[in-house]
Amino acid sequence: MSQKLSSTDHSRDVAGLKYVYPVISRRAGGLSIGINFNPNNACNWRCIYCQVPDLTKGTAPEMDFALLKSELTYFLDDVLNGDFYQRFNVPKEQQGIKDIAISGNGEPTSLKNFAKAIELIGECAKNAEVFPQANFILISNGSLMHRKEVQQGLAVLNNYQGEVWFKLDSATATGLAQINNTHLSPEKQLTALITAANICPTKLQTCLLNYHHQGLLTTEKQAYLALLTKLKRQVDLKGILLYSLARESHQPESIDLEKMPFEIMTTFADEIRELGFNVNVAA
Repeated sequence: MSQKLSSTDHSRDVAGLKYVYPVISRRAGGLSIGINFNPNNACNWRCIYCQVPDLTKGTAPEMDFALLKSELTYFLDDVLNGDFYQRFNVPKEQQGIKDIAISGNGEPTSLKNFAKAIELIGECAKNAEVFPQANFILISNGSLMHRKEVQQGLAVLNNYQGEVWFKLDSATATGLAQINNTHLSPEKQLTALITAANICPTKLQTCLLNYHHQGLLTTEKQAYLALLTKLKRQVDLKGILLYSLARESHQPESIDLEKMPFEIMTTFADEIRELGFNVNVAA
């Protein structure tokens, strides 16, 4: 039976594999091959918009590197040479691998031997001649950028012309605690962001939520713009993506979450552009 991929369904088991899954990504603009380092649904944060069911506090489990290599090699061949697009009813305009994205069901940088995993994925994609046409992306909350193993992984990612998509949903301690359920301070988050950007090209991705019908609070907006002003003096950020809800949250706060009105997002994007940053807004 065929099924259809969509940007509103990012099921990790759609292909029947442990680590590899396909999605139609709004951010990538087409087919993204996801790599899930956290099949145990464990993360060191608990973002209130997270769509992972049964999310638990923790880290990525031990990686079966042989299985990851086998799955990714098989899947890339299926997409490039098999009938993948027909089986999953992928429209012609969305065919072609836009990126390989390390994301999944938790914080991927919590994986032991993180750099080894990055190298393995890079080698598989290079052997399949997916790079450099497709991007190589790490999606991270940035909380573990101080670890040597993570920095080594970013250096490998950089060698494959990859990039980091760094989560920045708030630039205030209150916002970080409320949205991401973390006690990480804005100052430490800024330090982590600078660390990432100094090793590998880095973009920001920010989820704007209409939480309790509050819209975009002035305090949040001003803090975000102030952080970007500091950042601009220290690193070359490659861009910013603003987006909102596309899929149902599986967290207790979901009943109080709504998409941020698009008009508010575009107005905020214009204010960010005035600081000299490239900004994209995902509807």
